[in-house]
Amino acid sequence: MTSTSPQTPQTPQGPQTPPAAALHTPVIGWFEQHARDLPWRRPEAGAWGVMVSEFMLQQTPVSRVLPVYEQWLARWPRPADLAAEAPGEAVRAWGRLGYPRRALRLHGAAQAITERHGGDVPSEHGQLLALPGIGEYTAAAVASFAYGQRHAVLDTNVRRVFARAANGIQYPPNATTAAERKLARALLPDEDERAAKWAAATMELGALVCTARNESCERCPISAHCAWRLAGKPAHEGPPRKGQTYAGTDRQVRGRLLAVLRDALTPVPQAALDAVWEEPVQRARALDGLVADGLVEPLADGRYRLPLT
Repeated sequence: MTSTSPQTPQTPQGPQTPPAAALHTPVIGWFEQHARDLPWRRPEAGAWGVMVSEFMLQQTPVSRVLPVYEQWLARWPRPADLAAEAPGEAVRAWGRLGYPRRALRLHGAAQAITERHGGDVPSEHGQLLALPGIGEYTAAAVASFAYGQRHAVLDTNVRRVFARAANGIQYPPNATTAAERKLARALLPDEDERAAKWAAATMELGALVCTARNESCERCPISAHCAWRLAGKPAHEGPPRKGQTYAGTDRQVRGRLLAVLRDALTPVPQAALDAVWEEPVQRARALDGLVADGLVEPLADGRYRLPLT
């Protein structure tokens, strides 16, 4: 990535951002004192451990990820170990983390790593981005956190920190914008190692202090520079933020159907799936969706199983 000097960027969304150098030292210093001891941050995790954590942490809190992560790495310590098993085993081990298509994508990435890179997670950003199931965020996160490279890593927490500190707004847009990417690049420290630590530090700051609700400005190392706080914390003026619902949704039905299949070591009959949800139309729609997503494999005799290929 081309080095970008930490200038004082001006964005169309808000006031002038404080000089980047004024943010780096307090945020990184705070991180060094307050960062959680998470297994994927330890040196022994390696690039594969970092990649697994990034897949699991998407839309899922750390507390739910930790036990599944530990079991996953104990069973599949290298990409080739996962690639050697059926994709259905990845879905089974994913348990109740939610959004189980992530398990299939991780399995596909493990296969590609084994076939293309000799079983080692590649270090080049372009090679990471070329893996199936890997998007811009995950490629940047693995390159940064596993290999100490200089990349803008924009997850929900980082975007919220930048929206408040730099742009003076409570929440970032629903989807990442070009302006956000430009700002993130401008705020990166020049040195690779420091930029990688900055990426982790801003993410942790958003997770622990600059949270979506009940932010703790008194504990924030850059509260004196925060444009949103200095403006009096103006309320969000963008589109309404929709809370995620679960009860009664197709997601809940899909989860119940998958739970039956995960617990079964042999294919299950239709009747076993019918028993988990009374409403037949929604149940059929959810099952059809699981089949279409490759999470469930229908057999000729009317039974179902997790995918073998």
